[in-house]
Parts: sequence; structure tokens; C-alpha cells
Amino acid sequence: MTRPRVLVAGTGFGRAYLAAFERADHDFELAGILASGSARSRACAEHYGVPLWSAVEEVPGDVDLACVVIGGVMNGGPGPALSQALMRRGLHVLQEHPLHPDELVACLRAAIEAGVVFRMNTHYPQVEPVRRFIQVARDLVARQRPLFLDVTCAFQVLYTVFDILGRALGAIRPHGVDGVLAGPEGAPYRSLTGRFGGVPMSFRLQNELVPADPDNHSHLFHRITLGTDGGHLTLVNTHGPVEWSMRPHMPGDMKELVRFGDSAAPHLRVPSVQHLGPAEGASYTEVLRELWPQATARAMREVWDDVEAGADSRGHVQYHIALARLAMSVAEACGPVRLHHPEPPELLAAADLSEVKQ
Repeated sequence: MTRPRVLVAGTGFGRAYLAAFERADHDFELAGILASGSARSRACAEHYGVPLWSAVEEVPGDVDLACVVIGGVMNGGPGPALSQALMRRGLHVLQEHPLHPDELVACLRAAIEAGVVFRMNTHYPQVEPVRRFIQVARDLVARQRPLFLDVTCAFQVLYTVFDILGRALGAIRPHGVDGVLAGPEGAPYRSLTGRFGGVPMSFRLQNELVPADPDNHSHLFHRITLGTDGGHLTLVNTHGPVEWSMRPHMPGDMKELVRFGDSAAPHLRVPSVQHLGPAEGASYTEVLRELWPQATARAMREVWDDVEAGADSRGHVQYHIALARLAMSVAEACGPVRLHHPEPPELLAAADLSEVKQ
């Protein structure tokens, strides 16, 4: 069968998409790169042996799918306008997040008029440890009612955490912000309470950016805990590990025992914390070389499955409009982003810590 031909627009984060074409299991053909012609874009085109196009009009008619990895109004990019122009030429589009609700509506309109599929990619739900968390969470909420969510994330990935939660719970409504908790001046995190999918949620946002280096200086990307009667499931960090912690529960037979440890309750012999998948998070070399290209390959496969199924774009866009509005309400509740200018951090491994050395 003919492999779908794909163009990648943008070579910033677009390099994570380009790397997907180096995977042996990626059944797509890289047709070319659409970019402004910078030295980096030229080097990428040369590395992958594909044409570098600088305008939509240069894209040939045999391209099937466009991955537009260029932002929109939220980060000053022309991505949504480019997506619409490509859809008018008959290409299906996978647009990297985030988009404003108005941009999502405009892209949906273009998709309907052109008879093509439009999808927005939030990337992280396709990253393997997050994907594992989502799958286990879906099994968990099918078995026990979710009781609470505890969420921490960086400002740069604020939108994406809600897509992770939506996929994990299988629902997004009712959702909303109840209130923001007061914190000390200069603290990196703002805390608020709210609901997501009807589940009570505590939320901490690192509401700060470094203007000269906006992609760095996050303390972490995502940390999520989903609690139920039987215990709680935690995505410790975006790139793992995923942990299950059984709820502490002292059995009834302890009341008459001389020694606590003589209880016959079987659940006491189960580890209090268990890893689901690898016990350690991936190294950042593995993240950049393996996990992110694997995730973008999955995103392309997912949108192409929708193309082959003749899927509609309305439900997908309506879902993301709801999440975009929620993310905007959280950002508004937390107030203006604190801009600061720290020195580069001293990055430490566990082996650098004194307790590990002993």
C-alpha cells in the first residue's frame, strides 16, 4: 500500500515530528519541510533528504497530511492560518497545541469546507509514561469512583494537563475553578481549587516564565495523582514513573493483637507503593531520542486512522474548545505570569545527594 506523504511545518518543536520518520515502525513518508528558510530548517531538509518549501503554494498536490508545528496567537505564531491554507489545498492537518478557541473554530470551518480531517495534538498524552497513566486510570475509574485529583504543572504545559485528565477520566464536565489560595510573595506556584469531570481537584501552577529562555526553568512539567477508595495512582513526572499507592488501612484484627505485625490481613503484605512500568523515569536523552518521536509517530497514526475512517472534526474541536476555555480560566484566576531572570540551575542527579553516597 502507498504510504501517506507528510509535510512538517516548522523546525522548532517540529524536530520531534521529523525524528518520527527515523523510526522503523513509522509507516509514513516525509514529503518535505515547510519553513521560513532559516539555517536550521535548511539543515533539517538536508539531513532528511527532502525539499524545503517556503510557501503553501510550493507544496505539491501529492502530499496527504500536514503536521503544523507552529503556534498561534497565544505564542505569536501563524500556525492556525497556515493550517487553514493547507486544508484549503486538500491536506488533512495535525496542528500542534495550543490554540485559542476562536482559532479552533476557524480551523474547524476550514476543515468542513475542504472535506478534510483536522486534529490538534497536545503531544504529552502520546508520551509512553503518560499514556500508561491514562490507560491505568481508565481501568481504575471503571472499577472505583474517583474521589480527588491533585495536579501540579508548569505554565508552558497548562493546556496539555487537561487533555491528560480528560483522557484519563473519560469525561471533562462538570469542570471549573472555585477559588485561588493566597500564597507567599514570590512563590513559584499558585494554588487553586476546582473540579474536573465532576471530581474535586487541587491544582498548582508554576505561574512564571523566564523571558530570555521560555522553554526552560520549569520545576516539572506534569505531576498528577488520582485518588479512589482503594488507593491513588500517581504520574510522578511527565516521563515517569507511574506509581500505585494502596490506601493505608489498619485491619480489624489489630484491635486484639499484642503485636501489630501479627495481623493476618493479606493486604498488609502488599507493597505500599508499586511501580506500573519502569521504576525510574526516562533519561532526557531517551526522552528526546525515543519517547518524543514515538509520541509524534503515534499522533500521526491516530489522525490517519481518523482519515481512513472518514471521521468528523466537530466533536474533537468542541472538546478542545472546552479545554482551552478551562485553561484560560485557570490562567486568569492565577493572575499575570511572573517574569523573572534566574541564573542557570545547578542540575543534580540522585548520586549527587549525600544520603545516596553513604
